[in-house]
Formats: sequence, structure tokens, C-alpha cells
Amino acid sequence: MEALDLARLQFAATSTYHFFFVPLTIGLSILVALMETAYVRTGDEVYKQMTKFWGKLFLINFAMGVVTGIVMEFQFGMNWSEYSRFVGDVFGAPLAIEALTAFFLESTFLGVWIFGWDRLPKLVHAATIWLVAIGSTMSALWILIANSWMQQPVGYVIRDGRAEMNDFFAVMTNPNVFVQFPHVIAAAMCTAAFFCDGHQRLSSA
Repeated sequence: MEALDLARLQFAATSTYHFFFVPLTIGLSILVALMETAYVRTGDEVYKQMTKFWGKLFLINFAMGVVTGIVMEFQFGMNWSEYSRFVGDVFGAPLAIEALTAFFLESTFLGVWIFGWDRLPKLVHAATIWLVAIGSTMSALWILIANSWMQQPVGYVIRDGRAEMNDFFAVMTNPNVFVQFPHVIAAAMCTAAFFCDGHQRLSSA
């Protein structure tokens, strides 16, 4: 087996394992936010218990997604160093924006949400989990922008043997994004719904 085959196998295994957690993280963040919103609006303690229970599972899933995602990021530089050198100026931009904006938003307010129970006003605490959900959705958007560029490269020129971005707006509005993003968000909501429903059925069996 060639080194190329091993690199492909390793990256395929890592990305597949990582994506087990991604749609559930996105979907659960939205569902947990809706549960807490229901608690704030009604004052029903059942919604609070639901929020805390599914929130714990969301946290575990989020942590696993982060860890596996970091491994995959490193493999871009290790397994595909020449690819990263060639397209890094274009492909790396959406990934950097995702890390510096969406992921920081998501992780910061997730920490506030975890330690803010009974310390923050109900409405403020609910707002933090909504910011987490927004951050998760924005993360998906920026990563899909990077992925869309790999499927259909736009907004770049080849200069000195490397791809360089010359139209950031074209990269952001890649036609593939408008197909991939709704698909991923809908799939995430379905995944989270099946996860919650499946657990409920097992618990009541």
C-alpha cells in the first residue's frame, strides 16, 4: 500500500468519525435552546429538567466533535501538506474565520451557559444557549464555504505556482453553499430529533 493510500484512509476515517458528532451538535444546540426558551416562557420545571439533561449530552457530543475536528485540521498539514501549501491562501481563509468568530462565540457562551445556571437571570441564560446555537450554525456555514470551494473553486488566481484569493465575495457566495448549507442544517435537525426520540423510546421500553 502506497503512502498516498494510507493518507487517504487515515483522513477518511478521521473525517467520517468527526462527522458522527457534527450534525448532532448543531441540531442539539437548537433543540436545547428551544427547550430552555419554553422553560423561560412557561416556568415549567419539566422544561428545565429537559434542558439540563439534553444539555449534558450536547456538551459530551460537542467535546468529541472538537477533539476529532482538531485531529482533522492537523491532517491537512501533515497528510496533505502540498495541497495546503498550494491552496492555503484561499482554503484557509474560511477556516480561520470560522475559528476566530463562530467557534469562539460558540465555546465562550457555552462556558457561560454551563456555569451560569442559577447565577444569571433566566432570560440572559437562555440567550447564551441561543448564541451557542448561532455559533454552531455559523461554524457549519464557514466550513461549508471552504468545502464548496474544493468542489467548485471560484474567486482565485494562480500566481507563482500557488492559488491566491482575488474575490472573497465570490468564495462566500459559491453556488454550492446554497445547496450544502440548507441540507446540512436540515440533516442536523433530523439527527437531533431522532436522537431525542430514540432515547425517549428506549427509556420508556
